[in-house]
Amino acid sequence: MAKYNVYHRKDGRWEGRISRGKRDNGKRKYQYIFGRTKNEVLKKIDIIIENEQHYKCQKTFNLLFKEWSNSIKHRIKESTFANYLMKANKHILPYFREKNIDQLNSREINCFIQEKLNDGLSNRYVSDIVILMKTIFKYAVQNYHIVNPMDNIVLPQKKTNEITLLDEAEQKRLQDYICKHHNLATLGTALSLTTGIHIGELCALQWSDIDLKKRILTVRKTMQRIQYTNGTSKTKLIITDPKSESSKRRIPIPDCMMGFLSEFKGDDETYVLTCSSKPVEPRTMQYRFKRILKNANLPSIHFHALRHCFASFCIVLGFDVKALSELLGHSSVEITLNRYVHSSFEQKRAYMNRIKMSLFAKD
Repeated sequence: MAKYNVYHRKDGRWEGRISRGKRDNGKRKYQYIFGRTKNEVLKKIDIIIENEQHYKCQKTFNLLFKEWSNSIKHRIKESTFANYLMKANKHILPYFREKNIDQLNSREINCFIQEKLNDGLSNRYVSDIVILMKTIFKYAVQNYHIVNPMDNIVLPQKKTNEITLLDEAEQKRLQDYICKHHNLATLGTALSLTTGIHIGELCALQWSDIDLKKRILTVRKTMQRIQYTNGTSKTKLIITDPKSESSKRRIPIPDCMMGFLSEFKGDDETYVLTCSSKPVEPRTMQYRFKRILKNANLPSIHFHALRHCFASFCIVLGFDVKALSELLGHSSVEITLNRYVHSSFEQKRAYMNRIKMSLFAKD
């Protein structure tokens, strides 16, 4: 039931206000009704609420989701839409599918969140689910004037997961292995280690994106595997624009990569990791990287850790943070500093050794 109040205005008229949730800035939103008498306003409010109740009882979350998804399908990237569908079909719809949207409340939402956390989903992933639900219910509030059950929902606090990186000696061992084993898999590994590109960007890279004369690598596309949006469990490989404008970037090729790249240079329309018209997908490159680590007697890490190794190494070399942020394709230096820069224990020890004993010397 919508909350409302009725007031007698200074101009002699009566005004009714029906609560319609909150705006993006947190302030309450109202629907206004006017009349010459209090009873006239109350009757108008009763009619509005009665009509809404009759309609809302027939609107389940499942119907709402279908309506909302159809409204945004052609306004967002295919990969983003597929991600929304996957989260909804796997987590949200099984819990809320047949529930009426006007009967959902914050208690039920919080129970759902706790259940997902208890299932072992990370705080970050559950936060992404909640953000998706907030977007869906924002649409419901705008179109059906329901009280938003997401208004007082707090996102689970995101925990910072430690990224397992190779230490200085292990990075040297990986570099030595790559130098002794020149092939397309080690070429891809070396490119990520020396330019910081994502695995999806690496797999989508074609020789037309690499200008050996000007020594420039241009990131134009990214590759990922997504689920079909027709309700099946099948997946497909797609190559699209990077996720943001800042992700489209030009990276100077370091001298140490010029000979390696020249050795495998293919036709412009071929992919760098295959030298053919058929690409390698990210999970295959990840598998090949794991095999490289095993052969080099190195601990198993995710391919994405190479991007972190690159960023941290650049900081040690004294790179300007703004320049590094642009090389990584970040929209702000805060992302670079907070997520990608890691100090090794050796670095911390070197910093601590700068503390002079003279600080404690007697006069």
